[in-house]
Amino acid sequence: MISIEQLYQYYQQTNTVQIDSRKVSKGNLFFALRGATDGNQYAAKAIEQGASYAVIDNPQYQEGEQYLLVDNALETLQELARYHRKQLAIACIAITGSNGKTTTKELLSAVLSTTYKVQATKGNYNNHIGVPLTLLSLPTDLEMAVVEMGANHQHEINQLCSIALPNFGLITNIGHAHLEGFGGIEGVQKGKGELFEFLEASGGRVFINLNDERVTNVGYYIQKASTYGSERWAKTYGKIQAESASPFLKVRWYPKKGRNLDSDLGPIDIQTQLIGVYNLDNVLAAIAVGAHFKVAAADIKKAIESYTPKNNRSQVIEVGSNTFILDAYNANLSSMKAALHNFAAIENTQKVVLLGDMLELGEYSESAHQEVVLLLKDMDLDRVVLIGEEFGKVKNEINCFYFVSSEEAKTWYQAQQFSNTYFLMKGSRGIALEKILQ
Repeated sequence: MISIEQLYQYYQQTNTVQIDSRKVSKGNLFFALRGATDGNQYAAKAIEQGASYAVIDNPQYQEGEQYLLVDNALETLQELARYHRKQLAIACIAITGSNGKTTTKELLSAVLSTTYKVQATKGNYNNHIGVPLTLLSLPTDLEMAVVEMGANHQHEINQLCSIALPNFGLITNIGHAHLEGFGGIEGVQKGKGELFEFLEASGGRVFINLNDERVTNVGYYIQKASTYGSERWAKTYGKIQAESASPFLKVRWYPKKGRNLDSDLGPIDIQTQLIGVYNLDNVLAAIAVGAHFKVAAADIKKAIESYTPKNNRSQVIEVGSNTFILDAYNANLSSMKAALHNFAAIENTQKVVLLGDMLELGEYSESAHQEVVLLLKDMDLDRVVLIGEEFGKVKNEINCFYFVSSEEAKTWYQAQQFSNTYFLMKGSRGIALEKILQ
């Protein structure tokens, strides 16, 4: 068996780590992971396509010196990532939470990149495979890494921390996400809190969102902590400018003397391209981290104002005279309620919601979808469209259009003639609401 030190030497000779044989190119280091299929059977194909080496954990597939045999390919990938992380003298900022992880990651990266060489998690590479791949993509001359960490059960964040070894971190919020795996909201709090526990034990610094009571509760004992929120006692303090709440969020930041910023700064208005008051916390997190690392206030403002959401995350799409708020990347009870409250605040005579199922809620699913329906009843909406099997269980409690799939909803939508209408499209990734507009 090859040692991790020997494997690291092979890794240094390659240009990219790859786990999908279909995407292998010349010089890659291929890891044969076991999943729905056994990755070992694709090792030869990876070598044929130009991989320098293939890391395998089944000796039956070892056909030569380019095949590196290990006990467990996944555990070796994680160990190699940890070994590489230890070679990097960088600030590693970990982000977890129920909602807003990716938006916060992108905002932090934009702010920090004005001053430092930064690399962040690409896409949603935030699990036990994605985090190692993120780490192994980090160059040795990097100054900062922003690593997103997702979890749907206990001890997962702790495992990711043991690989990424973050020295800074924040929890965006703690809400009703992945309730099935965590076993309820208290389990979510305990699971997300593992990040703060790791940082406290290792002497790292946390950034605490005082606008979220559960985050505050798990962070109150941390010795090295910076706070942010919409109350004056927060180290980073900012509020929403109400007159600009529709459609894009405008934040007034109140820099404080001695907070790594110029002492003579007055309030700073930041006009974002983000929809939803719930994004206030994400903006304040980016400001807090930027200020801690002494990014100039003008650079913080410019970076946040320049950020445009992508990939079905609170995207604003204009189609003729109609405006769509497409938030179809993920959904849980907390994010769904926040999106609906924000949509209710938008002033427009014609408003339509198209909501897809909230997945991975387990035994809490029916009550969560019922709570959404009760909220819809109190909203002044032109039409309500519900999509998916879970909403199908409660659809009779409200006057609505119901469809099993996004494809069916698309057929209905294309037969309508909407004009000057605001649409909210919100649902879990598995429902693929974006298909309605394709």
